[in-house]
This record gives sequence, C-alpha cells and structure tokens, in this order.
Amino acid sequence: MQIGEVAARTELSLRTIRHYEETGLVAPSARSRGGFRLYTENDVARLMVIRRMKPLGFTLDQMRDLLDATDRLDADATLDADEREALLERVRTYQQDAAEQVEKLRVQLSRAEDFEGTLRARLERNAPAARA
Repeated sequence: MQIGEVAARTELSLRTIRHYEETGLVAPSARSRGGFRLYTENDVARLMVIRRMKPLGFTLDQMRDLLDATDRLDADATLDADEREALLERVRTYQQDAAEQVEKLRVQLSRAEDFEGTLRARLERNAPAARA
C-alpha cells in the first residue's frame, strides 16, 4: 500500500511516517516503478508499535531497540537459548516500563477527572436558577 493509505490506517501524518523512515525506525518494503513508497502489513504493524510507544514517553532510540529485539525474535529461529533470553529480557523491560507509564497516566487521568468534576459542580452551584 502507498503512504497515504498507511497514514490513514495508522492515524499518523505523512510527515511523521517520513520522519520515522529518516530515523531508521521503519522503511518501505518496496518502491513502485514511479518511485512511490510501498508498505506491507508488517510495516503498518511496526508503525503501530511506534505510535503506541510515543505517548508513553519512549525515545526514538528506545523504539529502535525494542523493534530490533522483536524483529530478531520473530525472524531468527536459530538463536541460541542465551541470546533468546537476552532479547526476551529486553522486551520484558519495555513491557514493565510501559506498565509504569500506564499507571502514571491513570493517576493523571483520575486527577483531571476530579478537577473537571469540581469545576462542573461549581458551575452548577453558581448557575442562575432556571426560569419557569
């Protein structure tokens, strides 16, 4: 698929996808005869991983590291047990970091909801009585 379809499916801008390409996080799987970037389902899945990591505060280097680990786990059936365990440990670390960030976001959301509720209650208390 072309970059426009990928952008629509991932809800990322064309500029963002190109930036991720420039930084080496994702690369189009092919180019059309006219030079257009062509992406596969695997490329879209990779962009979705990046999109999910971004709001959790992961850096581009961390994204690259996680993608490298998962790529190697998925592609290399010849990994020895120690190498496979080291890669799994890298993924576990990112999973734990993501869980911590999710919990922080839950706390922030709860505080934001409390604040919004406080403002709404104030407005309701101070709104002029409805005229009959």
